[in-house]
Amino acid sequence: QVQLVESGGGLAQPGGSLRLSCAASGTIVSISGMGWYRQPPGKERELVARMNQGGDTAYADSVKGRFTISRDNAKNTVYLQMNNLKTEDTAVYYCYANVQEEYVTGFAEHWGQGTRVTVSS
Repeated sequence: QVQLVESGGGLAQPGGSLRLSCAASGTIVSISGMGWYRQPPGKERELVARMNQGGDTAYADSVKGRFTISRDNAKNTVYLQMNNLKTEDTAVYYCYANVQEEYVTGFAEHWGQGTRVTVSS
């Protein structure tokens, strides 16, 4: 089985910073894409940022220039550095990873449990 465990959420003031981490563990052979989605209160889940195994990235327009995604392939971990936070960044943040497991053909998408980020003064 594969597990994704997130950490780093919490309360921040507008203009502040937080860093989220998400570590994948289990019978992992390979991970292709990793990334972050978020679900603001009362809204649908939306893509925040993603990165493929080669390092190519994509960001939501609302976070470009403020958020940076990175990953440590050796640790099966993806990070999201969030700077200049705004109140509209308040949401539950979920990480995902497309994982090839041992003895399983192909890649499957796995999700973390979510970590809450609240931006408020």
